[in-house]
This record gives sequence, C-alpha cells and structure tokens, in this order.
Amino acid sequence: MPEHDGLMRVFWPTDIAKTDLPGVIVGWRNSGLDVVVVAVLDHVDPRNVENALKTGILLRSAPHDPTRISKLCGHDSMHVLGVTNAHAAAEGAFVLEPSWVLAKTGHSLRVPKVTCHVASSVQVILFERPLPNRMQYISLNPMALALADKEDHLLLSLSDASEAEDEKHERQYKEKRRKLVEKLAQHSVIKHAPSMKDKALPRIVNQINWAFELEQLLQKNVPLIGTRPKRALSVSERVVEHATTMRDYVILWMWDMIILYLFPVIRRLFILMLVGHRAAAEILLQVLEWRLRPSSPALKDISATAQQIEIRLQQFCYWPMQYVKLRLRKNDWESVTTSHPDYIRFYNSLWLVANDVIIGIAIGSYIIDNAGWVADQIGILLGQYTVEALHSSIEWLMGWPAGLKLNKELALFLGDLFLWVIEYWSSCIATLQPLLPHIIWFIGFSSFAGASMPIAMFSDLVSILTVHIYSFYLASARIYHWQLTILLSLFQLFRGKKYNVLRNRVDSCDYDLDQLLVGTILFTLLFFLLPTVVVFYLNFAVARMAIISLKAVFDTMLSCLNHFPLFALMLRIKDPRRLPGGIRFELRDTQDRLKLESNTPTSPLQPPTSVIYVKPIPLSFTAMFHQYFQMGSRIRKHYLSPRVLFCLITGRFVPPIHRKVLYSLQYSMLPARRAGIIEMWDALNSLPTKKRPVNIYPYGTSFLNVPNLANGRRTNGRRGGWQ
Repeated sequence: MPEHDGLMRVFWPTDIAKTDLPGVIVGWRNSGLDVVVVAVLDHVDPRNVENALKTGILLRSAPHDPTRISKLCGHDSMHVLGVTNAHAAAEGAFVLEPSWVLAKTGHSLRVPKVTCHVASSVQVILFERPLPNRMQYISLNPMALALADKEDHLLLSLSDASEAEDEKHERQYKEKRRKLVEKLAQHSVIKHAPSMKDKALPRIVNQINWAFELEQLLQKNVPLIGTRPKRALSVSERVVEHATTMRDYVILWMWDMIILYLFPVIRRLFILMLVGHRAAAEILLQVLEWRLRPSSPALKDISATAQQIEIRLQQFCYWPMQYVKLRLRKNDWESVTTSHPDYIRFYNSLWLVANDVIIGIAIGSYIIDNAGWVADQIGILLGQYTVEALHSSIEWLMGWPAGLKLNKELALFLGDLFLWVIEYWSSCIATLQPLLPHIIWFIGFSSFAGASMPIAMFSDLVSILTVHIYSFYLASARIYHWQLTILLSLFQLFRGKKYNVLRNRVDSCDYDLDQLLVGTILFTLLFFLLPTVVVFYLNFAVARMAIISLKAVFDTMLSCLNHFPLFALMLRIKDPRRLPGGIRFELRDTQDRLKLESNTPTSPLQPPTSVIYVKPIPLSFTAMFHQYFQMGSRIRKHYLSPRVLFCLITGRFVPPIHRKVLYSLQYSMLPARRAGIIEMWDALNSLPTKKRPVNIYPYGTSFLNVPNLANGRRTNGRRGGWQ
C-alpha cells in the first residue's frame, strides 16, 4: 500500500466530552494523514493553543518530567490538529488550514463527522482511553506474567552436567525449531514489508495510553491561555480560609517533626533489620545450593522441604527489590506501563504467601491437636501398604502366580531375600514408631510457615519411609537388565556375531564348537529363569511408579500454592483492561451513521468514511496457565515417552523428573540472579523521603476558590462519551 494514498486515519477517544460548542483539537500528528486526538479545548484560539504547546505552557505544573512524554510518544510536542463545530464559531474566529481535521460533534451524533481537505477518504478509529490511575493500558503483545530473563537462564542452567536427558532433547528441539522458523522467514514470499503506518502502530499505542492523563493536564492549564476573571472573597470565605490555614500550619508542623526526627530512625532500623535477615537468608541459601562436585545434586535438588525453604528465601530476597521498584514508580507518570507486570507479580506473590499461611495455620492447628491420631493412621497406612502388601505379593510370586509356572528355587531365593529385608525394615519402623507422634507434631508446627511446608515434609517422609521399595526396584531392575543383556549377547553368538565395543557396532566372528555349546547351555538356563525375574521386577516397578505418582501429586499441590495466578485471575475477572493480551480492530456497520446523516444536511465534499473500533483483548486464561500446561507436558514427556517405555521394558533405571525442571514453574516469578546484600542496601537507601501530606497549603487556599472559567473546563473523570 503506498504511503500517501489519500487515506486519513483519525484516532478519536470515545469517552471524550461531547459538546456542540466550537473547540480546538489537540493531539499527536504522526504523519500528514495520521493523527491521534488527545483533547478538545473549548473557546480558545487555535493560534494561542499552538504557541502554548510549543512553549510548554499547557504542560505547566506537570507532576513529573515532561520530557518523558516526548520520549515515549515519539514527538517533541503535541500540535493543533483541527477544530470542532467550526460552523458554530463566530465568523473569522478560526483561520483554517488545509491539513486540519474538521470534526462535527454533538449529543445527537454517536460518531463524530470528520473531514479533511487533503484526504480523499477517512478512517475514524475510535478507542476508549485506558485509565492510568487504575493501571489500565493496552499493548500489542500479551502481558508476560513470568520474568523475561527466565528462559535464557533456564537454558544456561540446564546446560551443565546435571541436565536431564529429556530436557536436553527439548532444548535441542527448540533450537532447531527456532532456526527453521528463521529460514522460513527468509524465504517467505507472502509477507510484505511493513509500511510506515504499520511501523507507527507501537507509537500510536503509547499515545493512546497517555491520552487520558495528558487530557487532564491540558484541561487544567487551559485557563493560562485566556483571561482569568477574578472576584473578591466574601466574609465567610475569609473566615474559613484563616481557620483552615491555622489548622494546616499545626498539621504541617507535626508532620515535619515526624519526618525530620522520628521517621529516619524508624526507617534506618527497619532497613538494618531487613539487611540482617537478608544476610541470614544468604547463608541458608548457600547451604541449600552447595554441591560436592559441579555435577552433584544440591540439597534443594534432593529434598522437597529444602526446595520449599529455598523458594521462600528467594522470595524474601526479591520482595524488597520489587517494593523499591514499585515505590519509584510513584516518581513517574501514571501512564508509564513498564512496572505494571511487576506490580501484578509482587501482589500475586504476597497473596499466595498470605493464603498459604492462612491455610497452613488451619492445617497446623488440626495436626497439632490430633497428632496422636494422625500418627496412628500414618502407621497403619505404612504397615498396610509398605509392609503387608509387599509381603503378600512376594509370597504370591513365590508360588504359581496366575497359574504361571516359575522356577521354584529362584523364586524362593529371591522371595526369601526380599522378605528378610522387609522384616528388617519393619523392625526398624517399629523401633521408630514412638517418635512418629513427635515428628507429626513438628510437621504440624511447621504449618504455621504455610501449608506448603507440611506438604513438602510429607513428600520427603514418603521418600524416606519407602526407601526399601526403591532399593527393591533398583535390585530387581539391575538383575533383569543384566540377564536380558546376557541373553542378547548369547543370541549374537548363535548368529556368529559379536559386538565391537571400540567401534560401537556388531561384527562377524567365528566361534569354536565348545563356545557354541557353552553359549547354548547358558542361553537355555537364562531364558527359562527369565520369567521368574520378570515377575519380581514388574511387582516392584509398579510399586515404584505408584510412589512417583503420589509424589507428583504433592509437587502439583506445591506448584499451586507457590505459583497459582490468583491475583492475576482476580484482575482478569474484575478489570480485564489491566491484563492486556493485544488489540483488535472491529469494522462497524455504518447503517446507524447513514441514518443519522439522512436527517442532517451533508456537504457534497464529504469523503468516504469508515468507522473502526480499537478493542483491547484481555489476557487469555490459556496464557495465564501456560506454565501449568508446560509442566504437564514435561511430566508427560518424561514418564509417557517411548524412551521411558523402552527403559521399563529393558530394565534400565527410570529416574524421576529432575526437581530443577519440575520447579521451574515456581521459579518463573523470581529473577535469574538474586540481588546481593550491598545491592539491596543501596536500593533501600535510594528510596525518596516522605513528602508533606496532600491538601496541606501553608500559604492559604485563596487560589483554590477561583471559579471555573468561561474559556476552559475542568474534567474530573468521564463526562459522557461516544457510544
């Protein structure tokens, strides 16, 4: 599409005040035929407005640095874009320019009638201004609830020797897919080069986000353009003024005493306390992250309790930095949206911790009050499922299970071996049985730190109390794998083949008669002993998979308590415009417009006009729970993949999914590198000091009693709007 095709785009706020009075349109001019309307100023001269915009008079008394406006909106200053209701102005009041937008507004018009002498056609793009004081904004890209530095850091952290095999395949697959997409983009013949109007869209989005706050500032400074009528205060107003001034002086003196003497001491003590806790947290984090060798797992990679403590310590280290960033946000314009995702992450984390503690107090109170009964129930379950169930299944396998005739001698040997270990383990559990109520009481007491702590402790307790099943699985899997490997080697012997270890291939080999005879005898013996080993292996493999499934349930509960997007979900229901997921353009039917125009005289020079609405798309629930889907996909790929099935069939060890990979969901709200103690100290000391309370005027309030002027208006919100 050519850049100068005569099509004019006019972005017009739907919630701007409707009036039949003549006014001056002020906004951003991105090109000769591309404008964004910010405000309509009534009863002012366009030349005075243009001069005021160039000199900065209309941006006077700005709450923050006005250069931020030009930096984010892409222009040095706003301009006069045109006029409204020029037919209602006095003759000669407006000196129109050809590039100006001529708009007709009124209470009877749902859509403004826009014309321009240099445009052959017009697009009126209506948008509803986001309210920056409510942290509303629009965005071309969906809001990222996770931190932006997590993906690259995860790839780097998983590239060490402790990287899981399936994660290595996933990383390689993503890298190949990225390169393929880049190659396809280079050879694409469908996608056209973006035009200047397409490139201006991100800048227009920023201008729309700034529209409401800038309109408030412009309307506030409109009286500075024209004459300001004054009137003398009445006697009652003077009495109220003096009384209010005396009250303000007293409040201001008390506030200054607090700010100058009391607040700095309290602030310094609080910062010292935070830094002390940060130093203690750093020591604990170093212990939890210590590795014997670079390839060895850390304590947090083995224990769910250590992992949960590490997550809470990481959050404690990150919260002060988040608070500092959100506190510094008050020193900037409300329309700056860079800190909005951090605001959601911060309060989502606080909500989750608060709910975790509340639920934990309820659970802990119940466990402490019923520690004996809970210990008895756990003892019964342990004895029933980890001792008696295994004992009965092994005795069943020592006979003829399901009519399958096994090797009796081997079955008795394996069964007696496993039963002896079970009896020894049962005696150890019976010895520790009196300590179980105290352990349960300690777990209940830990619940006051959150419901996630007893869940993590129960997960570790399950791992400890089922270590004999894990040992049985390892032993039976190793025996089965060795036997299967020997059978495969002997099968190669019958074929006259031999595996070459050096070249990693199967080569031909000539065997003697005695070698073939011994191989035949060994193959026959091992083949007939294989079913006995298989049934024992399957028994313990099923038990091991059941334990892994139970621990997966615990890990899922921990993920929900630590990462569930509760605050974001509340915002999605309450105010979806605070969670932008993109924008869409809707072409509206022009029948209502034609019906309105049929009742009013139209100009023959009226250009073809189309009405388009810009609608924000809220963040989808799929995007909010994307990392839960990713975690489920990782669990599915790890345990339901062909590789795991092959390991189960061949007796290879099936490791549980790496805790670092499983908990990457919970670390997505934490930075890749935590702030150091010195960095935290500097950040807390960089916070601005407290300001004087609002609405305190030590020099009186006489300037507040000036009535509204005839040449301007003040808007305190939304007055009317385009439907």
